Amino acid sequence: MDIRVGNGFDVHRFAEGRKLVLGGVELPHDRGLLGHSDADALLHAIADAVLGALALGDIGKHFPDDDPAFKDADSRRLLARVAELARDRGWECSNVDAVVALERPKLKPRIDEMRARVAEALGVEIDRVSVKATTTEKLGFVGREEGVAAWATALLRTARDV
Repeated sequence: MDIRVGNGFDVHRFAEGRKLVLGGVELPHDRGLLGHSDADALLHAIADAVLGALALGDIGKHFPDDDPAFKDADSRRLLARVAELARDRGWECSNVDAVVALERPKLKPRIDEMRARVAEALGVEIDRVSVKATTTEKLGFVGREEGVAAWATALLRTARDV
């Protein structure tokens, strides 16, 4: 069996008049994240990790922010397309480990829902998806509540049916 590892990172700033969507879950908050799509930094980091493992560039290459087709796009759809690119090349996601940094809202009550949404988009079992949340102890742009940061690592393996 062959394996590949990829890392992803994404940030988005908060903006008035937007929904806050992380891990494919809409969260109650006074602001959302600014971006061409739904700005789901967690799913974008995971997509970049998978694309990195495939050596296929980043999410911006595949879903450019100047393409109207991706305006306000649901990032679950984008992540599912990335998983399809992997399968088309003979790879499947073995597991994903991700971290989201923000001060509020607290994500702990919604983590399992996020894991389920990620697992569904990737076509894997929920026990192959780890999502963790942290604060930055009021330090930096995350600590000042200016935005959200997310990191992800994806392990891909050769698909069983290839």
